[in-house]
Amino acid sequence: MSAASVAIVILNFNGRNYLEKFLPSVIASTYSNKRIVLADNASSDNSVSFVQSEFPSVEIIINKQNDGFAGGYNWALQHVKADYYVLLNSDVEVPAEWIEPVIDLMEMHPELGAAQPKMISYSNRDSFEYAGACGGWIDCLGYPFSRGRIFDSLEKDNGQYDTVQDIFWATGAALFIRSKIFHELKGFNDSFFAHQEEIDLCWRIQLAGYRIVVVPDSKVFHVGAGTLPRGGRKVFLNFRNNLMMLYNNLPVKERIMTISIRFVLDAISAWKGLLTGDVSFFKAIVRAHWAFSKWIIAGKKQYAENALPIKKLKGVYHHPIVWDYFVKGKTKFGEIVERRRQETGDRRQEIG
Repeated sequence: MSAASVAIVILNFNGRNYLEKFLPSVIASTYSNKRIVLADNASSDNSVSFVQSEFPSVEIIINKQNDGFAGGYNWALQHVKADYYVLLNSDVEVPAEWIEPVIDLMEMHPELGAAQPKMISYSNRDSFEYAGACGGWIDCLGYPFSRGRIFDSLEKDNGQYDTVQDIFWATGAALFIRSKIFHELKGFNDSFFAHQEEIDLCWRIQLAGYRIVVVPDSKVFHVGAGTLPRGGRKVFLNFRNNLMMLYNNLPVKERIMTISIRFVLDAISAWKGLLTGDVSFFKAIVRAHWAFSKWIIAGKKQYAENALPIKKLKGVYHHPIVWDYFVKGKTKFGEIVERRRQETGDRRQEIG
């Protein structure tokens, strides 16, 4: 029986240094039936010519404009045929046998629509990495967090999450997904450009009846951008896109209540930033709310089919994570999610 075909697709924008550093590890991957595709998002550096010269085995497709993470991958994957896609950031180092554990599991379980490996910090290899850690979760108000990362608090990796578990979202930095499902769901939402588009897609994958898991036997090392300044465009995209995601995927009654609460909490965050001197953070949230409102008025919303209450999905914390983190001072996934489950006897927190 031949191995399923896997296309490792790296979206690139002016990433020559990362490609030089990390492409050799990707090429050395031992999975037999793989192809590596560099999807260039209108780079202005010499990354394309460099890869052509130094790594001739890598296929290259070139977009004429920078469509961001969401639009760039939507464009690229129209041109790539494989049973599975692995969407891999250019700043990820991989060990030789990182593909096999994930694909083997997905081949055994056709209900698995997407998966991720364990994400470890490239510069601090005993700690989880910000983007996904050991599997993405979300709380009842739409705040994303991970097994091993709550907001900006990163845990050490002591093997505490080394089991295959259902999760809400898989990181876009190393996303394994069945190509059939990606295309059936029409890929990422182009309106997002970048940030949280993988959470939105994973939400729709669950609504379509598939599961998403983390496979800790596969471990990769991510440089990441979790420590970048929080002001400006990054904050704008995160706040705007999160609201768009909630609007698209929640049932009507839950949508109205959740977004109303989020507007209040976002406003508190914005004013806190302003009062502590972070003017750019304040402005970014105001711009995000304004852009979200204009997006609704423009009629660009794309309601998910078969919307369900969020608590019916896997990888959902049924309480506000902001209360446990900012008020109660809980910073670790285990002490928040597991302790809350034990206190309430709420077995819905268990992952099946």
